[in-house]
Amino acid sequence: MPHDSAPFLIVLALAFLAPLLADRMRRLVPVPTVVLEVLLGVTAGPSLLDWVHETSVLTFVSDFGLGMLMFLAGFEIDMAGLSGRPLRRAAVGWCVSLVVGLGVGLLLVWSGSTMSRLVVGLALTTTALGTLLPILRDAGALSTRFGAQVTAIGTLGEFGPIVAISLLLGDRNPGASAIALVCFAVVTALVLVFARRPLPERLDRVVRATLHSSGQLAIRLSVLVLALLVWAADELGLDVLLGAFAAGMVVRLLLCDMPADSRETVAGKLDAVGFGLFVPVFFVTSGVRFDGKALFADAGTTALLPLFLVLFLVVRGLPTYLIERDEPRAVRAGLAVFASAGLPLIVVITGIGVSAGELRPGPAAAMVGAGMLSVLLFPLLGLRAYRASTTDSHASTLTDR
Repeated sequence: MPHDSAPFLIVLALAFLAPLLADRMRRLVPVPTVVLEVLLGVTAGPSLLDWVHETSVLTFVSDFGLGMLMFLAGFEIDMAGLSGRPLRRAAVGWCVSLVVGLGVGLLLVWSGSTMSRLVVGLALTTTALGTLLPILRDAGALSTRFGAQVTAIGTLGEFGPIVAISLLLGDRNPGASAIALVCFAVVTALVLVFARRPLPERLDRVVRATLHSSGQLAIRLSVLVLALLVWAADELGLDVLLGAFAAGMVVRLLLCDMPADSRETVAGKLDAVGFGLFVPVFFVTSGVRFDGKALFADAGTTALLPLFLVLFLVVRGLPTYLIERDEPRAVRAGLAVFASAGLPLIVVITGIGVSAGELRPGPAAAMVGAGMLSVLLFPLLGLRAYRASTTDSHASTLTDR
């Protein structure tokens, strides 16, 4: 497929260039690599230079990259560390955001269909956990109490909308989707029961023996679990991202009995597969898909971009700030702005709306553009608040609690 090779090569080159630019810009302003990946895609895509158009190869690798992003987000979740208060507060916060988001969607799309209101409302309730985790990790904040709180908020901010997409934005009625969701939960529970048990001795031996050989059984097992749960979600008519997210949590449990150094080796290899190839291709391709011409077609559409950016803070940030009322003000502010950063699921949800003819390209582009700004600006503000809070006991590590 020679006509498919050139765009893919350009996207790979842009993915290579993004971290180099991020490193160069870090001296002036720390820009997340993911933001540069999207912006480079916009630059090379039809909106500006028109070097890259989406092809079947790009579509496949990009879709797999989104699945890997959700898988790695699920893999990072330590349910033991998140259980209790952080998870309860995050759940309450997302439920409040859902009510507020759907209300805002109703007001913004007053004369539109129910689905168009749902698309706008659900997109406002997302949090970009898969995007925030690398930022927290690079800042050394992931293993802190603050990092655990952001992870809990992000977990609900991705898992909740994915479930809602499966229930409300599918081709079937909500009742049938709910039954399918229960069936998927049963399948996932069965896999989790298996994952909680130690690996059979022979399998465990081969997994360890192939960690540094061409066998790579641990990675192949991870990909198999990912494919299994994605297939199960797809067969049940649910969003495949639900399967990918659940697969990451299952694989983490599968590996929990391994020695710490072996677990770190497997995690590093999964990061290399995901963030080394598939995830950056997804973000660059998302930039290629971005309809900049529709965004700047008229002043009214362009004005939606700052409006959506503010609405992310209102729908996700404000409930978080109010619920964490017993935390220091800097911590509350940091958690609120981290909760308001969203991009991958905004791309997915608005894409569903545009494909179904329920959302015009202009507002969809404005929402995606606001998502890009949110993952650029909000983590910077959140990290500043985190660093302001490190002088007190709030920044103690999870193991110290």
